[in-house]
Amino acid sequence: MVTRRQFNKGMVSTALSGLAFNLQADALFKQHIMPNVGPLVPDPSGILDLPAGFSYKVISKLGDSMIDGLKVPDRADGMGCIALDSERVALIRNHELQPKHKAAKDVEYTPEQIAKSYDLDADGSPVTGGTSTLIYNLKTQKTERQFMSLIGTIRNCSGGTTPWGSWLTCEESVDTPSKEISKDHGYVFEVPANATGLVDPNPIKAMGRFNHEAACVDPVSGFVYLTEDRNNSLFYRFIPKDKHSLHHGGQLQALVIKGQPQFDTRNWSSNQMQKQVSYECEWINLDNVESPLDDLRTRGYAKGAALFARGEGIHFADKELYFCCTSGGAKKLGQIMRYSVTTETPTISLFLESEHSATYNYGDNVCIAPNGHLVVCEDQYSDMVNNHLKGITTKGEAYDIAKIRWQTEPAGACFSPDGKTMFVNLYSPTTTLAISGPWDTLDG
Repeated sequence: MVTRRQFNKGMVSTALSGLAFNLQADALFKQHIMPNVGPLVPDPSGILDLPAGFSYKVISKLGDSMIDGLKVPDRADGMGCIALDSERVALIRNHELQPKHKAAKDVEYTPEQIAKSYDLDADGSPVTGGTSTLIYNLKTQKTERQFMSLIGTIRNCSGGTTPWGSWLTCEESVDTPSKEISKDHGYVFEVPANATGLVDPNPIKAMGRFNHEAACVDPVSGFVYLTEDRNNSLFYRFIPKDKHSLHHGGQLQALVIKGQPQFDTRNWSSNQMQKQVSYECEWINLDNVESPLDDLRTRGYAKGAALFARGEGIHFADKELYFCCTSGGAKKLGQIMRYSVTTETPTISLFLESEHSATYNYGDNVCIAPNGHLVVCEDQYSDMVNNHLKGITTKGEAYDIAKIRWQTEPAGACFSPDGKTMFVNLYSPTTTLAISGPWDTLDG
């Protein structure tokens, strides 16, 4: 069970110390409603169905004017919540935009803003990806101001908060210079929560250039764990030279199942990774991590690294972390991996593998609720989506927290420090919600 002290200390990457490794597959398919939560109530506004006792409010949306003269961009994805003071939090929000997604015609950048852009398009305007920051007052329940905090990047998908109060935003792109752009992409950038405007766009190149998805930091060791959104992705670890300053460089590594090189966790053609089995791990060093040929994962696999099916959202807990593999499993409906450093030799295990779309389907971003349950954002790919926010109990039971009524995905779920509010994005058109309810009284 996550304690209040642990929850306040960790915030978005809060402790999962009580999340028992006790997956009971049958229970997953029999129960989708928490006994003391009840069924979802249809939303008369047609946005988000929630259980009785829960409510939401829209705190930011596409096209809203911001204090920097710009407007809220589309495709809101990963997001982190970081305390600024006793009342205010910074919500740092990714925008998964590409060069083809031009800024609105009525958006004009100042020369100062253009100078702060990591990359420019063929017209000399900032490439449209990046992050925006919302300053939200938990007491008044109002957004006080919002502004762009990073511009000129591509496909900022997910990321993760750091123990020192910043957001690591990850480019899910390996674009190279072309007629549209002038720089290499595929990096991690850092955005401090206390930024009041655009930050200097300095890529952390030692963390590798690949199709980044998300990141999380072990607060004890300072190691950064990274996922990759590819069908043949690796699971990465970055050991910084200075755990308080990632820009000082370090060593990037890939996970290997001890004694079983080139292990395939995806379970697509065979059940190579068994449920409830802890596999001992080791790490191999990677070289040429800026990977101009986008071959980091294939070179790592050739050296023995394990394969994963589209690594996505990740969160660190108390000596363990959990990350989603969107299309993993025999039915390709998704997996959740558990990586533990509770013993001298780290281990990885298959915490969840879905066998039915109604239970769990294409899990993406992940966070933790005050009661210790995982909260997973579904990201299905179908003509008519049926995306939910899913909860997963300490006993391995999946249930519905919310249903999204739009043809879009939920993303960036994260909690306020006091555990009373969950923030979540609706991807497109960008809509950021604050969801209130008895989060900390749910049966854990």
